[in-house]
Amino acid sequence: MKKVALHNLGCKVNAYETEAMQEMLETAGYEIVPFKEGADIYIINTCTVTNIADRKSRQMLHRARKMNPQALVVAAGCYVQTQEVPDPCIDVVIGNNKKQDLLSILEEYDKDTLIDINNTKEYENLHLSRTGEHTRAYIKVQDGCNQFCSYCIIPYARGRVRSRVKEDVIEEVKRLAQNGYQEVVLTGIHLSSYGIDFEEGEENLLSLIQTVHDVEGIRRIRLGSLEPRIITEEFARTISALPKMCPHFHLSLQSGCDAVLKRMNRRYTSGEYYEKCALLRKYFENPALTTDVIVGFPGETNEEFEESKAFIEKVEFYEAHVFKYSKRQGTKAAVMEEQIPEQIKSKRSDILLALNEEGRQAYEKSFVGKEVEVLVEESVEIGGETMQIGHTREYMKVAVKTKENLQNHIVKVQIENDLQIIH
Repeated sequence: MKKVALHNLGCKVNAYETEAMQEMLETAGYEIVPFKEGADIYIINTCTVTNIADRKSRQMLHRARKMNPQALVVAAGCYVQTQEVPDPCIDVVIGNNKKQDLLSILEEYDKDTLIDINNTKEYENLHLSRTGEHTRAYIKVQDGCNQFCSYCIIPYARGRVRSRVKEDVIEEVKRLAQNGYQEVVLTGIHLSSYGIDFEEGEENLLSLIQTVHDVEGIRRIRLGSLEPRIITEEFARTISALPKMCPHFHLSLQSGCDAVLKRMNRRYTSGEYYEKCALLRKYFENPALTTDVIVGFPGETNEEFEESKAFIEKVEFYEAHVFKYSKRQGTKAAVMEEQIPEQIKSKRSDILLALNEEGRQAYEKSFVGKEVEVLVEESVEIGGETMQIGHTREYMKVAVKTKENLQNHIVKVQIENDLQIIH
C-alpha cells in the first residue's frame, strides 16, 4: 500500500479536484498521509492565477522533492498546464482535464500527460461523496472560461467553457445529502457560463439551481463567483422564490472605473454593475454582496483609482477582496504601457482594505438584535468559554454561546452584539 500526500493551491475548483483525486486514491487502496516526510507519492494541485501562486506552486514541488528524494512528485493543474519547460524536480505532469486519469497515470508514470486544453470540449469526469468540510460541500459544475480578461491567464490554463451534465451534478448532490451535508456551493471557473456549451435552451445556471433545490436533505444552496451580467430581473426574481437559496452573492467587479474596466475587457460598465446590485437588493432583504477589486492595473491614474473607490463606497459591499495587479506573462495586460509601481499599488490597496473593514463592520452591525439562522460547523474555546461556530445564510461567521455539540445542526440565534460575530 503506497502512501500518498496531497496538497492543494488556489481556488475552490482546485480544492474540489484535489478532494476528488484523494477519494479516487483511497478507493483504489492507497493510504493518504499528511504532506510531510515519508510519503511515496506527493501530488500538488498547482495554481497560476498570480505570480505569487506560481512561486508557491514551485515551492511546494521543491519541498516535496526535498522531503523524500526517492518519492514520485506529481504536479497537476494550472501552473504546469501553462509552463513550456517543466521543473526538473517534477516526475509526472498532469494537466487540466487529465486528473480523472490519475490512477492509470500512476501505474505507468514514465510520461507526462498534457492535452491541448484550448481545444478540448470534454468535461473532466471527477466526483465526490464527501469533502474536507463536514457541513458544506463545494461542487464543481463547470470548467473553462471564454472571457479573456486582459489580465487573466486562466482561459489559457483551463481552456474553453465546458459544463457538467445536470444529471451528474444531481447524482452527486444526492450522494452528499445522504452523507449528511446540508449546504452545497455550486462553483466553477466561470460559473455564470454554465450551460452555454449545451444545445440552445437545454440548460443554464438558473435551471440547474432549480433542480438542485429539489434534492431532499439539502437545506442551503450557495453560489460561487458570478459575472454581473447573469443577474437579470428573471434570475433574481426566480432564485428569491427558492427558500434554500442563500442571500449571499459574490459579483466580480475588478474596478469601479469604466475606463479601467474597458482596458480589462470586462464587458460591462460600473452603471450596469450597480443595476445588478439593485436587482438583488430588490428581491432579497439585506443580501450580503461581496466582490473582488484589482488596484494598480496598467495605466490606472489617481483619478481612475478615486473613481473606483467612490463606486465601491456607493455599492456598500459586505466585503471587497482587494488584489494588487500582478503581471501575467502571456496576457495582454502584461505588455501594456504605464505599469504601476509597487509602492503605489500598496498604498491604494491599503486604502481599499480600510474601506472594506468599514463596510464589513457596518453590514454585520445591521444584524444586531435580529434573529439569524446558523449552520454550526465546529466547537471552539474562546476566552475560556465553549462556543459553537458556524455561518449564517449571508455567510457571516457567528459564535453561539453553548456547550451543547451542535455540529451540522441549523439553529436560530439572536445576535446580541457584534462580539458574537467571529472574524
